[in-house]
Amino acid sequence: MIRTRSLTKDFVVSRTQTVHAVRGISLEIEPGELVAVLGPNGAGKTTTMRMLTTLIPPTSGTATVAGHDVVAEPAEVRRQIGYVGQGNGAGHTQRVRDELYSQGVIYGLDRRAARQRCDELLEALDLKELTARKVSDLSGGQRRRLDVAMGLVHAPSLLFLDEPSTGLDPQNRANLWEHILAMRTAYDMTIVLTTHYLDEADSMAERVVIVDHGEVIADDTAETLKANLAGDRIVVTTTEDAAHRLAQLASQLPGARDLVTDGAAARVEARVSDGPGALPELMRAAEQSGVRITTAQVHRPTLDDVFLTLTGRSLREAGSDQSTAAPDSAPRKDAA
Repeated sequence: MIRTRSLTKDFVVSRTQTVHAVRGISLEIEPGELVAVLGPNGAGKTTTMRMLTTLIPPTSGTATVAGHDVVAEPAEVRRQIGYVGQGNGAGHTQRVRDELYSQGVIYGLDRRAARQRCDELLEALDLKELTARKVSDLSGGQRRRLDVAMGLVHAPSLLFLDEPSTGLDPQNRANLWEHILAMRTAYDMTIVLTTHYLDEADSMAERVVIVDHGEVIADDTAETLKANLAGDRIVVTTTEDAAHRLAQLASQLPGARDLVTDGAAARVEARVSDGPGALPELMRAAEQSGVRITTAQVHRPTLDDVFLTLTGRSLREAGSDQSTAAPDSAPRKDAA
């Protein structure tokens, strides 16, 4: 469904300054997949999405979307895809049904087909009672559902969702995703998602692609990335005089790494590949060595742990400040 080879995008800021926003991304996404693209603001996610949706041309490399080249056949690409951007797409003074109907006509549906498609989407996305309302009168969750409806009006085989649930409360986020997943099943769509909500990527996506500084630094299932790149974290406490002895025992666990000893708190932490198996092993070794363990916990890894392992910084911290960070499609000041 999507194939890119060494895709790049440069922004010329001045005669002496060029910003390399995307630095050679190669991807393959199969029909029917739901793929999440993660990375901090400025990583190149939105710039890549804008190239794949033909909104901006690549500087170099190639990309085919739904079987069509994004540079040579942009109109064919647009006929095959739906795109829900970060901002609201509907005109604020328009009525819900009128805006959705107009979108269908713009995509070439005749009036009867456009009306029928409107009815289907209004029903499926729980907007039927809002058809006569102006867009400006809708709640944030209702607007996002309308945006999704507009992106689906021409029944695309591929849907791009760029931060679809940003700014929504947990209940509206869950409601929006319930509708998106139902539409995906109904229309057998491929979905490419960018999000800063790591729980969305973890629970929804079949693949997670992590982008940093305009390059793909990881691409696999969430479970595989967490197991291979982060691992489980075990945290145990003991008596103050036994902390260093407990740390020695923890260091001997299979695959133990990132050992942290806090003598004052008598706490030892370590990353291991199999926390549920390693913790009983450590407790047996401690008992045999006369070390008393007072508390013991296993923490399963998150995608933020994966990003921290890969880059040395937290994805939550790098991507959470949406109000102050510039969009990654704008030129950044890391000039060549």
